[in-house]
Amino acid sequence: MAMALSTSFRERLELMELDRNKRLSLLQAEKELQASKSLVLSSKLADIRDMERQCSVLDHKIALQNIKISVLKSEIDSLNSKYDSHSLLLRDLMSEVEGLQELEKAKDEFYNSKGSEMKEFKQNVDRFVMECRMRMKELKNGLNELQSSFVRFQGNNGCRNSEIAAAEMMKSQLLAAKQDLDKNLASNYRLRAHLQMELQSISSVD
Repeated sequence: MAMALSTSFRERLELMELDRNKRLSLLQAEKELQASKSLVLSSKLADIRDMERQCSVLDHKIALQNIKISVLKSEIDSLNSKYDSHSLLLRDLMSEVEGLQELEKAKDEFYNSKGSEMKEFKQNVDRFVMECRMRMKELKNGLNELQSSFVRFQGNNGCRNSEIAAAEMMKSQLLAAKQDLDKNLASNYRLRAHLQMELQSISSVD
């Protein structure tokens, strides 16, 4: 009886030992599994931290790029504003140039017209002066002739008063005609001088 109990007790102890060893093996296996999981988790955490650092660097680069984009956009807006301002100034200058070209064209036409008028007027004046000189020469000759006749009439006791009066009237008419010619010549010379001054003022504008 005592032998049976002893055998049964040993078996139970062996079973308990086996069960303990099994539990210890399971605990060791679980411990190793937990250690392996911990290593995997640590590795993943390290990867996550590395990815976070990379994301932070990328965020910094993106922020710098956004700043550069903002600066470039501001410069582009400034250049567009300058371009619009310069375009408006260019249009104004082109309009002014066109106006000056039209003015220059009108001035040239006016100058040519005045030059033609001056040339024609000079020809008319020269012709009129020639005619006046010839007329004055004729009047002078007529006046000399009248003076000679008047002298002869005064020296001739037989001349009549009516003839003397007619000669004096003729003399007065010739003198009046001469004065008219002098006035016309003076007027033409003044007009000629005025036109020459006008042409000189036009030339000085160039």
